Amino acid sequence: MTILSSRALIGVVHLPPLPGSPRFEGSVEAVAERALADATALHECGFDALILENLGDAPFTADRLPPASVACMALIADRLRRALPIPMGINALRNDAMAALGIAAAAGASFIRVNVLTGVVATDQGFLQGRADKVLRYRRLLGSHVAILADVFVKHGLTLHASDIAAAARDTAYRGLADGLLVTGPATGAPTDMRELERVKQAVPDRPLFVGSGATPAAAPELLKVANGIIVGSALKPGGDLRQPIDRGLAATFVAAARA
Repeated sequence: MTILSSRALIGVVHLPPLPGSPRFEGSVEAVAERALADATALHECGFDALILENLGDAPFTADRLPPASVACMALIADRLRRALPIPMGINALRNDAMAALGIAAAAGASFIRVNVLTGVVATDQGFLQGRADKVLRYRRLLGSHVAILADVFVKHGLTLHASDIAAAARDTAYRGLADGLLVTGPATGAPTDMRELERVKQAVPDRPLFVGSGATPAAAPELLKVANGIIVGSALKPGGDLRQPIDRGLAATFVAAARA
């Protein structure tokens, strides 16, 4: 996948609540149309790829999405792929890598994001346990070439199996076999610490590295001196409100600043 080795800008398509989640408003078609509008804005503003995630389903299940969520994400992902010539990823929140792989295989997505691929993390969903063994074997079973991007010291969580981010990065890459790594701030929209980014890059120089939260147009050029790419969500929404549609002006400003 070419975005793993370039200065890639990956925009997030935050899905509104899906069927079965507490705030679902009753129309899958409305959710799909919103997703298509956001994805189209990302493509037309110059983003290199998009990642689809079920942000509206909070409070999230820990490690297994309900069947309705999986079905709807696959349906919407297929619609986006057919409509737009842009690579797509899947993030099945909170940590259902198996569902993400299945959706990606069904819809022709290029990569998935896994919040916890190795180790144990304490979160507001309880303890999340990485199962790289199952994930990698399932990908092999599917005959899939979908890339696995895995978080190191994931946001909204406390990593319990390692106190050093460099050691955690090495485990994720060389024992968990992640294809790429992500470093984030402590929460959605929180800036990524440049020192942590550099430590992960030094520890695992042979894996693509992505900024996973908090990037701004002003910070993007400096971040891209270390990272291979940036996943952008909050910076594309008015006031950082993730419930809002993507603002084309903010998206175009981010692309222009990053490319400069």
